[in-house]
Amino acid sequence: MTKANKVLFINQEITPYVPETPMSLLGRTLPQAIQEKGREIRTFMPKWGNINERRNQLHEVIRLSGMNLIIDDTDHPLIIKVASIQSARMQVYFIDNDDYFQNRLMTCDENGVEYEDNDDRTIFYARGVLETVKKLRWCPDVIHCQGWISALIPLYVKKAYKDEPSFRESKVVFSLYENCLELPFHADFTTKLMLKGIAKKDVAKVKEPITYTELCKLAIDFSDGIIQQDKGVSPELIEYAQKSGKPFLAYQEPELFADACNEFYNVVAGE
Repeated sequence: MTKANKVLFINQEITPYVPETPMSLLGRTLPQAIQEKGREIRTFMPKWGNINERRNQLHEVIRLSGMNLIIDDTDHPLIIKVASIQSARMQVYFIDNDDYFQNRLMTCDENGVEYEDNDDRTIFYARGVLETVKKLRWCPDVIHCQGWISALIPLYVKKAYKDEPSFRESKVVFSLYENCLELPFHADFTTKLMLKGIAKKDVAKVKEPITYTELCKLAIDFSDGIIQQDKGVSPELIEYAQKSGKPFLAYQEPELFADACNEFYNVVAGE
């Protein structure tokens, strides 16, 4: 058995639940390919408001729902839903909340304007996924994060959840994409994201304005491996990732990516 036998995918988009994009297609095909290579997987994404629950047969998992997450002194109920992609024999878990996801679209609203609380949504999603995996009593060997909304996962796994049995041995991989956020996060973002186990020095390198680049740099700082997912990733981020000295997988053509990624998990896991 390999060290990277269990892989947790924390996605921003997965088709067919949201429209096809390079990110959503990868969110659909990569977990299946990794599963077909003999690894055990779990897959998560936000329950964006443009997901048709009836058509996609989502249903709430009562035993996993019911927790409240406190963000900026406000309670936000965590709702977990699940659906299956039958052709891939793959389950997808959805993180839902009336304030952050229900009846709201993805990064932007109907007019193409980015949501002002995308920073809070990032915090809620990261914590929601990790709390749910704890409840599943599942211990991933590798956690692969994709999209801006997963960017806090490396910090949380390495600091706030480092003593949790589910994540004690986990290695984190973060995929870099082209800039997909125009609005910076609020200046108090690094205060709101704090949890027990995270010190101010852990986020001291985050500079204002808190842009997509700064968010990705924070993810790189606490990841065990970095993947260049797009050709158009900014040279600044690629240089930052390479200078970190951590395993780095340069851009791969789509038809080669699953095999390259499968081997990269082994490298990150130290096999």
